[in-house]
Amino acid sequence: MGTDQLSVVFGALADPTRRAILARLADGPATVNEIAEPFDLTLPAISKHLKVLEKAGLISRGRQAQWRPCKLEAEPLRAAGDWVNRYRQFWEPSLGRLDDHLKSLMKGTDP
Repeated sequence: MGTDQLSVVFGALADPTRRAILARLADGPATVNEIAEPFDLTLPAISKHLKVLEKAGLISRGRQAQWRPCKLEAEPLRAAGDWVNRYRQFWEPSLGRLDDHLKSLMKGTDP
């Protein structure tokens, strides 16, 4: 059985290094060396992370002379966000009640 694209996206997002790479690319395209700079990882390790992100459709790689800049592709993030937003109705009321309870504790009263 094949893996659906949403599972591939969430799998790519599960790693903090890949999320940090996406955050960097939200500022604009970057080369692999620029992406690797803040990490204590080898270039091959960064390249593996980039391949996962590319497979998920979260980044694309262009060609400019000898450079292959990476660019954020946000559409898969929209699909993941849409999926999560469908369940917002379940957690928002609970968070509202928790907020009310915490406010009452700060005032020294019960809700």
